[in-house]
Amino acid sequence: MENLPKQIKTLKLYLALLTVTIIVCFGFIIRLMSNQAHFKQITAERIDIVEPDGKIRMAISNRQSQHPGTIDGKQLPKRDRPAGMIFFNDDGNECGGLVYDGDKKSASMTYSIDQYKNDQIMQLQYSQENNGPQLQRSYGLKLWDKYDNFPSSKVLAYIDSLNKLNDTVAYKTGIDKLNASGRVTKERLFVGKNAGGDVGLFLSDANGKPKLRIYINKQNQPVIETLDDKGAVAKSR
Repeated sequence: MENLPKQIKTLKLYLALLTVTIIVCFGFIIRLMSNQAHFKQITAERIDIVEPDGKIRMAISNRQSQHPGTIDGKQLPKRDRPAGMIFFNDDGNECGGLVYDGDKKSASMTYSIDQYKNDQIMQLQYSQENNGPQLQRSYGLKLWDKYDNFPSSKVLAYIDSLNKLNDTVAYKTGIDKLNASGRVTKERLFVGKNAGGDVGLFLSDANGKPKLRIYINKQNQPVIETLDDKGAVAKSR
């Protein structure tokens, strides 16, 4: 009983410290939730920017945690994607992004703008490969197009149905049919420096076949070429 007053005093001191700690923690949480919160530095593997209702608008992420993308409001299966930013439209579907990677073998950075419910329609792209005896580098503006507005969700569903057949020949036939249908995007224009070292304008038809090249070659000579359906030079000057 002689130690009871001392124990009560210790208990009161403990409760007082606990109360102060809870108040401080609560205040810190409130500050984090406040629009006035300010941080000099944040270290994170991924940050999702969302609307008040939780709908995602942008994902800033490393490679390991990168968002796989969404189509028709459905998140795609986990896949390997470079670090960077992925953008989402008002429907919650992916609509473009800025991604990058690089090491001593290869490097790239790409800013993509996607069509609504479809693949990219425009890109600013840089890439290089150092796997062979000579470094290959290209960079410039690319444009894509397609015959109709057949959505990417239906393209993926069609490819999934081909995979379920477990038939290599049937899969190749189906993919060839899809490519010929005009329901997948085709590269129509590239302005920049290609992997061969030529700098200029490179145009393709609606099927993605190269048709016209206007460029300065590595010998600093101006070249204008038209190509046939097989990609061979039909006329040059």
